[in-house]
Parts: sequence; C-alpha cells; structure tokens
Amino acid sequence: MASAIPITRTLVSLERADDIRSAVRNALSLPVTGGRSRRAEPSDAAGLYNFLSDPAVSTPIYTLPIPLTVETVRDFIEEHARQAEAGDGLLFVRLDEAGNVVGYSDIQVWPRWGAGELGGALHPDLQSQGAGARGAAATFDWMFSTLGLDLICETAAPDNVRTARLLDGLGFRHMGEVESVRPDGTTRASLVWEITREAWQQLRA
Repeated sequence: MASAIPITRTLVSLERADDIRSAVRNALSLPVTGGRSRRAEPSDAAGLYNFLSDPAVSTPIYTLPIPLTVETVRDFIEEHARQAEAGDGLLFVRLDEAGNVVGYSDIQVWPRWGAGELGGALHPDLQSQGAGARGAAATFDWMFSTLGLDLICETAAPDNVRTARLLDGLGFRHMGEVESVRPDGTTRASLVWEITREAWQQLRA
C-alpha cells in the first residue's frame, strides 16, 4: 500500500470511522459466483501459495510477500487477520467447488478517510470471460454498501493494461501517478484511479 493514497482525503466523523472499522471486523465473505468466498485462514497458506506461484497471477501485484513461500504467505494471512481485528484490512480467498484457491481479494481500508482499496487476482482460466469485471464490480458494490465507504482508490503498474481497461470501463477517474512500496522496500510507479460512492451509484443506476 502506498502512503500517497488515497489522493482524495476527506475526514469523516469519529463515529463514521468507528462504524467502518466495525463493518470490517464483521465481514466474513464477499459476493462471488461460480464458487465461494470467505476470510483467509492460516490453513489456506499452502493453497494460496500454490495459486500465487503462477507468475501470470503474481507478477503484476506489488503487495505480495517477498520471497513468496508457504511461510511468508502464512505470515501475510496472519497480518491481515490483525488488520481485520483493527478494522482496517481484510483478506479473502475464492474457492472452486473442489476447495482449491482460484482467487483472492486484499482490501485495505482507511477509516478516517472513509476510503478503501481492492487488490487481488483471479485464476487465468477465469479471466477474459468477464468474470473479473463482474467480480470487481460486485466487490466495489459491497465495499460501498457493506463497509460504508465513500471512496475507492485503485492502483496499477503503468504496463498493467488489463487493470487499466477494467477501471476505465467501470467509470473510475484517473488521478495521476504515485510511488508504491513493495514489502522488501523497493518501489515501483503506480497509476491511480478513484471513484466516489455517488459517482458509482449514478453509473450503476
């Protein structure tokens, strides 16, 4: 997560921030089709590692642990459990009918700004079928309605054409570029998009 985001920062009341933290603590699943979603658990470490070991999945993502091992993925899951308890982060796994990990969603929340960011990935076999766009849209709906956010901020590497097209297609506004920091301290340029609850609702209507 880059400290420069969200770019738009409007303080919410302490009561609203506490409501957002409470909603994060109580969140157990995301809306998905063709499988099921639930909060990631330490026992998911091997399955999530196997999913992330595919470079087609993990290469564009700057928030994953370095090096990527079963142990660092377990730490990644446990850190998100601590974030969930604090009310400022969530990690979900998406499972197929056989119980294999075929996707994950990493949600970072800034309660004081009423804002959040969605990261994650979907198995390549499920991409290019519209599933990614439908899943992202359903999750953005959920972040606004269930978590009570006012703003969603998204980032992607400048060469991540797939994500840029998705965000542009969903109506996000391009906000410029920031420097994102990887877990090992190295940096990369990230393009930034944002959308407000009001703009999202108008587009979805």
